[in-house]
This record gives sequence, structure tokens and C-alpha cells, in this order.
Amino acid sequence: MRDLLPATVAVAVAGPDDWAGELLAAEQACLGERAVQTRRRDFTAGRVCARRAMAGLGLPAAAVPAAADRAPLWPAGVVGSITHTTGYCAAAAARSTDIRSVGMDAEQHREINAGVRRLVLLPEEEETCARLPGDVSWPVVLFSAKETVYKVWYPVVGSWLDFHDARLELDPDAGTFTARIARARLDAATVADPPATVTGRFVVADGLVRTAAVLALP
Repeated sequence: MRDLLPATVAVAVAGPDDWAGELLAAEQACLGERAVQTRRRDFTAGRVCARRAMAGLGLPAAAVPAAADRAPLWPAGVVGSITHTTGYCAAAAARSTDIRSVGMDAEQHREINAGVRRLVLLPEEEETCARLPGDVSWPVVLFSAKETVYKVWYPVVGSWLDFHDARLELDPDAGTFTARIARARLDAATVADPPATVTGRFVVADGLVRTAAVLALP
């Protein structure tokens, strides 16, 4: 993820030992005794990476527990994002005095079926995918980018975004995307300046699709 984010954002990618690393008490309490092994490993790697990313900002170790909706609860003065997929986990953190929000996502580079495509893609996005080179699963790129956009949006606005609430445009040559948020979502926002557009970057390599974006301060 380091290649997709500005220098003001610290990034940590999980190594082999991080999936079984140490959790702080507040983090452990979020898992509970019934958490399955996969959930426990993903959560642990994410929190280990989150603390390493904060250390990259010169900040002390601090817990990053989870809210009821599983969103990470970062310490005061920090904005961040965590992502994990099979065999990959990363966290990003920045000072809230440098950026307003950060989001990132990683997905397996694979084909997705027609039903999932209908849930994720707008008709015009389907048409875009059909025109782009066939060596990339562009629906997965769009899916990942929309996940990133949501992670940027939610901490700022505090409301959900459906996949169809963000219309994406891709620039395959530049490896960038632009998301335009539906007018209805902007009008319904309870903050004065919800982001109408989110721009980010993507890369497809090593069996993964990775996307990331930051929202600048107003």
C-alpha cells in the first residue's frame, strides 16, 4: 500500500508473525471467546499493523478496538484504515492534522459472478468494464475502489454508502479512479461538507487488487 498513499500516511503490511501477534486488552475484548480462528487472525494482524503504522508517525502504542459495526476506533488525533484478505493484511495511519480521512482495500484478483456484479456495478460501470482490456478483472477493481471510498466516507459523514451510491471512473493507464457520490447521499448527510468526489489509486499485481485514497482537509 505504500506505493498508493502519500508520504503523510504511514503504512504497515503484515509479516508472517503478525497474524498471531499480541493484542492489547481493549482489542482482545472486541473479539470475545467465540471468534473463529480466521476472524481472530485477521483482527490480530490488522491491529499489529495499525500500531506499527502509528509508530511510523512517532506515536506511542495505543489500542485500536472495534465499534459495534467492526469499524476501527483510532486514538484521538489519528485517522486510519485496515484491510485484509487471504494472506494479506495492511494498515495505514495519519495525523488528523495532515489529512481528513484515509481508506484502502485489498481483494483477490478473480472473476466475480453476474449476481455480485449487479449488486456492485452501475450499468454505466458495466459498460466501462466491457471496453477495458480483458487481462484484468475490472469488476473487482471497481468493487475494491468502492470499498475504499466507503472507508474514506464513513468516518467523516457517519452514514452508510451503498455500492450504487458511488459512480466510479477508471483511468487504467494512470492507475487512478474517481468516485462521484450520489446527490441523494450528499443531501442526506448531516455534516456541512460531505465529500462529493473521492480520488484514489489502484494496482493489480501478485494476485491482488489494491486500492487506496485520502481525503484532504477542507
